[in-house]
Amino acid sequence: MKVWLLLGLLLVHEALEEVTGQHPPKNKHPKEPGENRIKPTNKKVKPKIPKIKDRDSADSTPKTQSIMVLMTDKGRFQKPAATLSLTAGQTLDLRCKGNQVKWSYPTYLDTFKDFRLSVKQHARYSQLTLVNSTAADTGEFSCWAQLCDGYVCRRDEAHKGSTYIFFTEKGELFVPSPSYFDIVYLNPDRQAVVPCRVTVLSAKVTLHREFPAKEIPTNGTDIVYDMKRGFVYLQPHSDHQGVVYCKAEAEGTSQISIKYQLLYVEVPSGPPSTTILASSNKVEGGDDIRVLCIVLGDPDVEVEFRWIYPGQKDERPVTIQDTWRLIHRGLGHTTRISQSVITVEDAETIDAGYYICTAQNPQGQTTVATTVDFS
Repeated sequence: MKVWLLLGLLLVHEALEEVTGQHPPKNKHPKEPGENRIKPTNKKVKPKIPKIKDRDSADSTPKTQSIMVLMTDKGRFQKPAATLSLTAGQTLDLRCKGNQVKWSYPTYLDTFKDFRLSVKQHARYSQLTLVNSTAADTGEFSCWAQLCDGYVCRRDEAHKGSTYIFFTEKGELFVPSPSYFDIVYLNPDRQAVVPCRVTVLSAKVTLHREFPAKEIPTNGTDIVYDMKRGFVYLQPHSDHQGVVYCKAEAEGTSQISIKYQLLYVEVPSGPPSTTILASSNKVEGGDDIRVLCIVLGDPDVEVEFRWIYPGQKDERPVTIQDTWRLIHRGLGHTTRISQSVITVEDAETIDAGYYICTAQNPQGQTTVATTVDFS
């Protein structure tokens, strides 16, 4: 048996020499049964230190992951590009992964509660569908996942998606406007936008002054063009006032936008400057009480009013009317006057006391008060 074993080993050695041209390493002595085991070693191994690139990638914050997909005409799904061009009339089908998803889309669709738009939350994704699309739907569509702890949810910035969609429609180079004339307020504290957005990505857009008639250069330092916003005045000043319009050219056709009246305003930004005034601070039983709360501010900044009044706990019937209007003060300066009036008819003793008005805008709130007593 040992002879046959040795003969077999010799044949294997010869075969290896013919195939590889190399001689296999020789063992110092034949292995005994059970000897082919890994023996322990005391050799010290130098710990591997990760390269700087590896350490940076491990320590860096996770990249944003797009959760949005678009269903194509062929029924397939693909990640949408940063900008898309679709033909008006097409159905838009966007989906975002997650069981808690929020959406943002052109305000035009939200303002009019358009029945063409629907958003449905499924078990593993949310679906936005827009049918019978038009050029007016051009804009940014975005979604993001939410991280919720009980009833408190916050936006997950690492899982979101967005795309800006141009809905091209014959004869509509500009995104249609609901009016034929619009006002743009120029405030020295912030940018102003002439919203000439187009429906064709390749369109060339220029800005023009009506009088004196001339093209307004967009030099990149004072005025720039943003296809998602329009012409942006980076540092508005009084010289920019006047009537302007935009002109778009694409595929051998041209179109003129609506006209925009640029008005310069000088109202300092901040919480509302609020004044309160009662029709009379001394009343008798049966009189009517009228308290007026007034705010002077920026023409395009909305103000919200809240009231606290003496008969509130007793559910005393009152009438509250909020209104606003613009005041032109000459030299192109315009101010918005917002006011709220609370009226109590047929006053009783429970109507005497403090009338408190709180006016709020995006910069903060201001609270003022006055008293009404019985004589």
